[in-house]
Amino acid sequence: MPEGFRRVPQCDHRSEEIDFNVRTSARPRKGTESGSAGNNLVMNESADDPGSDGALIRESLEVPATFAVLFERHAGSLHRFLSKRVGSVDAEDLVGETFATAFRTRDNFDIGREDARPWLFGIATNVSHHYWRTEARRLNRDTSAAAGGPTSVDPGDDATSRVFFESQMDPIASALGQLDGPGLDVLLLVAGPGFTYEEISVALRIPVGTVRSRLSRARQQLRDILGSSGHYLGEPSGEQPLVTSEGPK
Repeated sequence: MPEGFRRVPQCDHRSEEIDFNVRTSARPRKGTESGSAGNNLVMNESADDPGSDGALIRESLEVPATFAVLFERHAGSLHRFLSKRVGSVDAEDLVGETFATAFRTRDNFDIGREDARPWLFGIATNVSHHYWRTEARRLNRDTSAAAGGPTSVDPGDDATSRVFFESQMDPIASALGQLDGPGLDVLLLVAGPGFTYEEISVALRIPVGTVRSRLSRARQQLRDILGSSGHYLGEPSGEQPLVTSEGPK
């Protein structure tokens, strides 16, 4: 297994639980950089393909430890995705929570699907929402304590995550903080893992038509915010927008 990436699959067949533990390395191997500072998760790209995601999940119903292969296969991309939503440090814990949730609910997965990424990224999206709801409650408690009593302001998870995005120095991240929550969810699934409308529909459990309308609205918002800066480039290669912090290519 590559240096800097460790799977800890301690499987207890009585409880059928696996500990998913993400490790980062200060020196990622060539070709494994995530493209964002502070996120150096290294993936294990095995030459021996043990089967499709669906086949692995089906097998894991009988042999739970098999599910750990999905962790090796998709933890890196999920860490990059969650780093954009909560920051690289907390993303490590949320990757583990995503896979723990997926493992517990794997019997609900449609094993007719070969690719489990839409399912996993949908869980990760929900996990990130729960994270920001928790942060919102903590912020409200801290604010109440500082004020010496209950406050009338109870920020929701959207408002709290917006503060996170808008605090970033990167203009793209700051602009994302101005999008509504549903539009942000759809846009990040396009700009991150590059999902199609159908895959986003599966991930978020919403109709394809809703995906299209939310993405269209989010694109227009970004055009309005970043259009003159050169950081947002329409749809240069088809339906998917290209969002980059490096300006025009």
